[in-house]
Amino acid sequence: MRLRNVPGSRDTIAESQFTIKNETECKGKWNEIFGNDNPIFIEVGMGKGQFIMTLAQQNPDINYVGIEKYSSVLVRAIEKQEELNLPNLYFIRMEAEYIADVFATEEVSGIYLNFSDPWPKDRHAKRRLTSVQFLERYEQILKKEGHVIFKTDNRDLFDFSLEQVEEAEHWKLLNHTFDLHHSEYVEGNVMTEYETRFVEKGNAICRMEIMQEF
Repeated sequence: MRLRNVPGSRDTIAESQFTIKNETECKGKWNEIFGNDNPIFIEVGMGKGQFIMTLAQQNPDINYVGIEKYSSVLVRAIEKQEELNLPNLYFIRMEAEYIADVFATEEVSGIYLNFSDPWPKDRHAKRRLTSVQFLERYEQILKKEGHVIFKTDNRDLFDFSLEQVEEAEHWKLLNHTFDLHHSEYVEGNVMTEYETRFVEKGNAICRMEIMQEF
C-alpha cells in the first residue's frame, strides 16, 4: 500500500492537543494523563482512527491510546478528533516495537491489532505484530487478565499468528474464527475502514483473541 504524503502532517501532529509528544515520559503515568483510574486499551496501527474513535465514543469509562507510525494517516484521525473532542482518547506517532518503553508493567488492559502489515517476506517475520517477539513486548505491559484481539483478511498472516501463539511461552488462544461476519463473534464487532471495504468485497475476516497464560 502506497501512502500519499500529506503536506504539513508532521506539524499538525506536533501541535495537536490530542497527540502525546514525549511518550516515554508517560510510562507508568497514563492514569495521571487521563486524570482517572479507568482501564487503558491501545490499538497498534490505528490508521485513520475509525475503530478506536468508535470505541472511545461507546465506552466513556475506558481510556484509549491509538498508535500509528504514518503521519499521513494519523493526521486524518486528528482532524476527526478535533470534531469529536473525546476526553478518553490520545494518539502517539511511533514505531510499535518501542511499546514497552511507553507503557509500564500491567498498565494496559487490552490491545487491538487490526489489519496489520503482513510483512510477507520470511526474513521480516519478526516485524509482524503477532510474532513471538511482539507477544513478548505485549506481555511486558498487559495486565494479567489482559487480552489481545487481532483481525485480518490475510489468511497466511492469520495462520502464522495462530502458530506464533502456540510457540510463545505464556500465551493461550481463547477463541478464533476464519469468517468473523458469519460467526458468533460478530456481535458487538466494531469495523475499521479496511474491514468495511473488505466485507463489501465479500472477503472473509479472520479474528482471534488471546491472553497470557499463568
